[in-house]
Amino acid sequence: MFDKVIITYRGAAYEIGRGWGFYGIWTTGGRRSGPLERWPETPEGWSAAWTRFVSIEARDTIVPVGRNTPPVGAGALREGEGPGPFGENTAPPGRTGPAVVTPAAAALSGRAAAIMAAALLGVGVILGIAGLFPTYVGAASLAQQADQLIPHVIYLAVWTASAVLILLGGRRLRLGALLSLGLSAVTFGLFFADAGLAISATGNSGGGAGLVLSLIGWLACAAGTVVAFLASSASAAAPAAQQAARPGVLARPRGSALGPVVLVVLAGLGVAAAFAPAWDSFTLRTAAGQVQSLTAGNAFSNPGLVIAGDVAVMIAFAAAVIAAALWRPVRHGAVLLAGATIPMAAQAISALVQVGEAPVPAQFGISSAQARQLGLTISAGLTPAFWIYCGFLVALIVSCAWMIFTPHPVPATPAEGYGWNGPRPDDPADRADLADRADLAGQEPAGTAAAPPDVAAAPADAAAAPAEVVAAPADAAAAAGARDGEGPAG
Repeated sequence: MFDKVIITYRGAAYEIGRGWGFYGIWTTGGRRSGPLERWPETPEGWSAAWTRFVSIEARDTIVPVGRNTPPVGAGALREGEGPGPFGENTAPPGRTGPAVVTPAAAALSGRAAAIMAAALLGVGVILGIAGLFPTYVGAASLAQQADQLIPHVIYLAVWTASAVLILLGGRRLRLGALLSLGLSAVTFGLFFADAGLAISATGNSGGGAGLVLSLIGWLACAAGTVVAFLASSASAAAPAAQQAARPGVLARPRGSALGPVVLVVLAGLGVAAAFAPAWDSFTLRTAAGQVQSLTAGNAFSNPGLVIAGDVAVMIAFAAAVIAAALWRPVRHGAVLLAGATIPMAAQAISALVQVGEAPVPAQFGISSAQARQLGLTISAGLTPAFWIYCGFLVALIVSCAWMIFTPHPVPATPAEGYGWNGPRPDDPADRADLADRADLAGQEPAGTAAAPPDVAAAPADAAAAPAEVVAAPADAAAAAGARDGEGPAG
C-alpha cells in the first residue's frame, strides 16, 4: 500500500513536505521510501519540522513547490512570531502580541550591513598599518621595535581575516564578528595602556602620530565588530522557535560537558592572573665580580593609567573565556575564544623576541661610558611567571582546538511524539545543539519563516495536488536507507 507524499518546500540538499499523518524531511532528488526525520501532523509538528529544515538548509536555496504554496518568508516581517497551523503568524508564548522589527534593526540586516562592517574593519586595518611607521610612544616607531611590531601585525592580520569572513556573509559573518569581538575586547586594554604610558610621559609628549593612528584604527575595527553583530542578530526576523536556535546562546553546561568547561575557564583565569607579574629578568655583572638581578614588567609597578589598561586586559580576557566556554554552538564559542587568545599569545611572542635582543645599559640608567668603565655585562631572561603564563596559554590553545575540531554529539534521548531519537526541535534547551549539528553539515542556520501546508485542504490525489506528489511506502520504518532518528548526513 502506498501513501502520497507532498513536497511543499525544496532546497539545494533537502526538501520538506507531508506524508500520511506526519511532516518529514527528505533528501532533494533522493528516494522517498521514508523521511530522514518526521514529526506529527500538527501545528507544533510543522513548527518543529520547519525549524529543523531551515537549520540544515541554506536559506537562499529554499523555494516553494507548487503554485499555491506560500513563498518562503511570507508573513515573516514580525520578529518573534512562529508559523501557525494554516500559515498565519502567532505570537510566542508569554507575549500578548508580536514585536515589530525596528527600522534600525532592519537597516543593519542583510548584505549592506556586512559590507559596512567589513569596510569599517578595512579602514581600521589601513589606519593600523599607517600607524606602524610614525613615532608611537617616545621617539621610536613600532616598525623600529621588533618586539612591538610583531603583536600589532598579528592584530591587523586577525582583523583582516574577520573582515573577509564578514564580507562572505551567512554563517561566516557571525564567525568573523566573534573573532573580531574577542580580539577587540582584549586589545582595548593593551591600547589603553599604551595611551596611558604616553600621557604619563614627561610633558605629555610621549605619544606620536603612530599611536593616534593606531587608536583610531582600533575604534574603527570595534565599530565594525558592533555592526557585524547587529547585522547577525537582526538579519531576518525569525519565528520564536528559530530565534532560540540561533548562534549566540549562553547555555549552562550539563553532564559530561561540565568538566571541559571548567578546565577552559580555569586555564583562562590562569592566563589572566599570570599576565600581571614581571616577565623580564636581567642580570648585571661587573668586571669586579659584582652581580645584581632585576625584574621588569610588573603590571602594578607602572603609572596609574597603564595599570588600568593592564587590569582591563585581564578582566576582558577572563570574561571572554567564560563567555566562550558557555557559548552555543560550541564551535562559535571556540572562535570567540580564539579571538581573545590571539592577542595574549602575541604578548608572549613579544616577550620572547625582546629577550632575544641585547639589553642596553641605558635601560638601567647607566651610560655607555660607565658601563665600559665597570666592565658591565647584561644578560636577559624570563621569570617563572612567564613560563606559568605560557603553560596556561598552551592549555587554552589546546582547549580551543578541541572545541573546534572535536564533534560534540547531543544526548540521544527518545523524543516523545516526534518519532526520532535526539533533542526535540521544539525544546529551547536543545535548539542550540541543533544549530551546532547544522554547523557540522556546513549549512547556514536560516532565519526565515514559512507557512505549513494546509492539512484540511490537502488534495486527495496526485493529479489535483498543487505541490509535487510522489508515492512512498506506508511502512517507512521498514524501508531501506532511512530510519526515524537519523538526521541528514553532515
